[in-house]
Amino acid sequence: MEKQSVTIYTVAREARVSMATVSRVVNGNPNVKPATRQKVLDVIKKLNYRPNAVARGLASKKTTTVGVVIPEITNTYFAELAQGIDDIATMYKYNIVLTNTDLGGQKTVQVVRGLLAKQVDGIIFMGRDVSDELREEFDSSTVPVVVAGSVTNDDKLPTVRIDYRTAARQAVERLANLTHEPVAMVVDAKNTKIFTDHYLPGYQQALENTGQDYDDKLVFQAHESYDQAYKLAQEVLQSGAKAAFVTGDDMAAGLLNGLTDAGVKVPNDFQIISGHDTKETRLVRPMLTSVTQPLYDIGAVAMRLLTKLMDKKDEEDDEKDVLLEHGFSVRQSTR
Repeated sequence: MEKQSVTIYTVAREARVSMATVSRVVNGNPNVKPATRQKVLDVIKKLNYRPNAVARGLASKKTTTVGVVIPEITNTYFAELAQGIDDIATMYKYNIVLTNTDLGGQKTVQVVRGLLAKQVDGIIFMGRDVSDELREEFDSSTVPVVVAGSVTNDDKLPTVRIDYRTAARQAVERLANLTHEPVAMVVDAKNTKIFTDHYLPGYQQALENTGQDYDDKLVFQAHESYDQAYKLAQEVLQSGAKAAFVTGDDMAAGLLNGLTDAGVKVPNDFQIISGHDTKETRLVRPMLTSVTQPLYDIGAVAMRLLTKLMDKKDEEDDEKDVLLEHGFSVRQSTR
């Protein structure tokens, strides 16, 4: 015999109350008498009733679902951000739909379109710059978007992050003062706003402050790839640099291992500061000195900001770019 599904109507009939009363109980509405609430809860437990989230969303015009767009799901940086997002989402009773864009491209547009088709209430975006096509998707939608742990070329999108420009300047100044030799910088890509408006100016200011000349041949891109950074080791050495600030930990680990396999001793011959302070900095040997970021907090604050935007409680506040404090953790890759 086929088992019949339990609906809100079934619960209401069994509890001898209206469907509106069942709905209030399910949604935590306080306007239900305690005895009636308990009676409904007893029936829900007895029948093992599970509310239909889709139907509730259609009724309330909210799905209590948030889309999280991650460029590379295996990257620990984004995973640690996502943990903060998920904890706050759970606190505010939102479900998370986690998506991976494989470092951008057309797939990012497809992923965002898919989330919008699922009628998510908001999106947390962890990518770099947005294409014109993706910008049109964001502009044509009423769904709020918050950028976590990055910046984009869309100034309308609120961000939660650290001050990347200051962090880069401080890291490069440390290396320049330690080595008194040329300092390289290894970044994800050079055609992004986070590079042109943050990392590069910070790098150039540090060189000026320490009496070094800027040379674009000392700036390398590794596309957030361990393998590419590993292969860059020889080029970095040939550039004459004796130190490098590497904006991502995967890339820093790749550069470190590439240098080590080439017979270069870190930190005696070459010094490295990484940019994210994920667990990768402590898994390699020597362990990497790094800029510290409150990754969990960035994710958590981004989700809290998104809840305000979804509830339209933040309209009076024009300042939606949130900067959290960063620091440095000194380990074995610097003297």
